[in-house]
Amino acid sequence: MNGNESHTTTGSQELEKASPVLDGELVDDTLPQPRPRSRRRRFMNWWQRSPRVPATLKSKALTRQAGKDAAVAVLKSPWRYFGAVMRGLVAGARCWRTWVKVGDYRQAAEESEKLADKFTEIRALTLFRWKVTGAVTVALAMAIAVADLVWGDRPLWISGGVVSVALAILGRRKDGSPGRKPALAGPRSLTWTMDPQVLVDAFRDAKLIGKDESLRLVERAHRMGEGWAIVVDLPATRKAADVVKNRDALASALAVDEVQLIVERVRGNGGHAGRVSMWVADEDPYASPPLRTPLLGVSRWDAWQPIPFGRDARGRRIDLPLVWTSLLVGAIPRQGKTFAARLAAAGLILDAWVRLYVADFKAGKDWDAAGLVAHRLMSGDETEHVFALIDWLVELVGEVQGRYRRMRDLDDLTCPESTITPDMSRDRALNIPITAIFIDEVQVPLEDRTPFAVQGKKLTAGDYIGELLTWLAKKGPAVGIVLVLATQRPDSKTIPSGLRAVLGSRFALRVMDWRDSNIVLGEQMNTRGFDSSRLLASHKGVGVLRPDGDTQAGADVLAMTVRTYYMPNEDWQTICQQGRALREAANTLTGHAAGQDTIPVLDHAAVAKAVGARRSASKPPPAVLPEVRLPEPLASAVAYLGHELDENVRDFVPSSELVEELGVEATSFGRQMGDLGCRSTRDRVPDGDGRTTRVRGYLTADIRAAIERVSSDVGRDDTGSEVVIGDG
Repeated sequence: MNGNESHTTTGSQELEKASPVLDGELVDDTLPQPRPRSRRRRFMNWWQRSPRVPATLKSKALTRQAGKDAAVAVLKSPWRYFGAVMRGLVAGARCWRTWVKVGDYRQAAEESEKLADKFTEIRALTLFRWKVTGAVTVALAMAIAVADLVWGDRPLWISGGVVSVALAILGRRKDGSPGRKPALAGPRSLTWTMDPQVLVDAFRDAKLIGKDESLRLVERAHRMGEGWAIVVDLPATRKAADVVKNRDALASALAVDEVQLIVERVRGNGGHAGRVSMWVADEDPYASPPLRTPLLGVSRWDAWQPIPFGRDARGRRIDLPLVWTSLLVGAIPRQGKTFAARLAAAGLILDAWVRLYVADFKAGKDWDAAGLVAHRLMSGDETEHVFALIDWLVELVGEVQGRYRRMRDLDDLTCPESTITPDMSRDRALNIPITAIFIDEVQVPLEDRTPFAVQGKKLTAGDYIGELLTWLAKKGPAVGIVLVLATQRPDSKTIPSGLRAVLGSRFALRVMDWRDSNIVLGEQMNTRGFDSSRLLASHKGVGVLRPDGDTQAGADVLAMTVRTYYMPNEDWQTICQQGRALREAANTLTGHAAGQDTIPVLDHAAVAKAVGARRSASKPPPAVLPEVRLPEPLASAVAYLGHELDENVRDFVPSSELVEELGVEATSFGRQMGDLGCRSTRDRVPDGDGRTTRVRGYLTADIRAAIERVSSDVGRDDTGSEVVIGDG
């Protein structure tokens, strides 16, 4: 063998090392000569830029729409012509009547107060005009008779046509003309696409701009998908946020349903606080059958990529990011919250390196297929299932603490910012995969009042679960913990406010009123134009999404209405089977899916210290209701408010809310609360229309002070045991 070639013999076959293969690109030094512009291109360029060409002829969509309008006008023209002739006949009769009665002469005499002196002249002139009328009538009749005898009926038709045209011109509609405008106008229609002045009038009718103000057109109305889009600038000092908030009024002025109108503020370099983007659908965008999830057509998915979640009214695909955040899904029953939660799970299932915890407190079969891939799976609504969830959460808290300790020892190249990375989540040696926990009907464990002891300290199981979930939602996302909660009771008593405050993404399907919508989406969201209680009952799977991250609608979009993809049980099972096959190939099956339902090793002491569940022996947790001794109606008010009595959660509660929820008489309730040292005051609260109203109610600080006073007065009960006053 020499230096230029080498030979290797394997069995009876000799392999020779090939010469290197070079990649290259053919480069043509001759520059292409610019082609002269054709006459057609020059003509089209002039056609698009010329101000003399109507805007309706510069776009195929606008030309098509103008053609449709013209066809409708042609079909309606006979009836319109007949109506104009009738109105002209009436108008002509009124003009003749005014002329024959010498109305102008009579009016001038009345104004000069000389009617008595001019009466004889007026009478004579009136008689003369009657004679002229009669003579003209006889002359016309004779002329018609002679023409008919000489030339037949053709002159009659010609003269009748001329007279009808004259009457139609006389009877054409004119704004402000008496007798020519009907008392009841026809139905309002979406005509602003052809006449921008109609859009300006709609903004004025909705009181979004003043009568003397107008709009500036940024982008003309053009077709976008199955609707019309337009961008306008509001007058100075007018804000786009007000247009978004009053979307219903604008939809009424435009004569469309509010679900067909999408109003967004244009932000970034191309927008400002007064620039509005509008899109109006031709019809209800959610009336068509839902689309199946596109995850059925993929072999695998990367959990670090946003998961296909649904489509907005414009038909744009909306993807939901899950890594580094958490998700809360809230709705009344039968609106599709389980489907929404399973859509989020589907993308994670198709990533072989994701570990799943699934707790189904509905106790149905919706999540059974997840047992093929889940590290831990549970279905049931008994106390034993609640305690099993506590064990899971304690295990996860310990896992999070261990991940932080392991990441602290990693170099800056592997772990640059003390957060998990894609490479770290797929490193078997590190053992910190993306871990998602799904809890369906989370209100069941959170409302469990079973006493639970943590290091000798008593509290309820629901309170302990709330503290564990809150801790995981705060510290878990940075190390790959994804929390997805679904509930059909999105009220302040079910989900602690501290937990709701740290859940990044929110998805609210239809709920009963704006308060429940705000509990899911966040405070004051209804005043910003996002209220899921206004969704129609027929819109299954449609909800308001407030994402924690970028979406196809833009990073600056606060929230949007989304229709989730449809994924029935057979598709769900197919995805779970595919996820299991991926995990078997990658050798990442663990726990329940691998047949290893081991009991987690728990350290309640360390977890209690981490989440702050340790309490003093002299003051058990407020949730221990059997030991509470509070007089009515303070006890009922405390039980209703629950965790909202905590500091920095809620400062004020209206009296009307307490009276309605407790079912008491307002006057006696106020008197009894005053006797207990808790007197009402006035404060401003937001109403359903986005405004603030001054109402009477109670400060939560005063209620807490009343609890402390009663506690100090009561001391110990008759049995000698210490009395504990809590917040329910």
